[in-house]
Amino acid sequence: MQEVVAYRGKIKYDIQTALAYKDRPPRQQVAEIALVDRVFRWVPKTHRILDLPCGGGRVSVHLARNGYQVSCADHSEAMLEIARRFLRENRLECPVERQDIEALTYSNRQFDTVICFRLFHHFPTPAIRQGAVAELCRVAGSYVALSYFSPLSVTSLKRRLRAGLGGRASQKLATPRAEVEAYFRSQGFRLVKDFARSPFLHTLHLALFERAE
Repeated sequence: MQEVVAYRGKIKYDIQTALAYKDRPPRQQVAEIALVDRVFRWVPKTHRILDLPCGGGRVSVHLARNGYQVSCADHSEAMLEIARRFLRENRLECPVERQDIEALTYSNRQFDTVICFRLFHHFPTPAIRQGAVAELCRVAGSYVALSYFSPLSVTSLKRRLRAGLGGRASQKLATPRAEVEAYFRSQGFRLVKDFARSPFLHTLHLALFERAE
């Protein structure tokens, strides 16, 4: 039976798109890795980390270099191949496997911390967002770090203005923080801290949630 695809972000990363995505502009790369580092100051080095989606492996490699035990997962076979290659180039051994965030095959609380970076803004409906958060929380023992795009930013405002003036609507969807918090609260997680790349300028945020029990 053919897989039912609910949104473009789930299937768009063929080999050509994946190769184009893996090389981020240097300034963006530095800023985004710095954002990850701000969050992981809260995460003990003894934690088992799941990087989902791992993409080309840039976050996985960075965390593994910093002493974390990292597992990598992505839905795109092309991304997984790039991640494997990048890990080999850096002489790192991390498990890499194909996973669907809406139906993970991991056991409950298999990892201490899960990071989900630059995926949430692809989800087009509350049902998909809620389901993804539920799966992330299910496999996380302590923390989930989730990136999302804030509507309260210059970038998001420009995108709304462009669409309002008849331009193409952005496929990068912004979500209010209160909505993100509600998804996690329903799974028994609470917000520890919300980190912005550049408050009110860039849309990218990375929020750290912890199991409340």
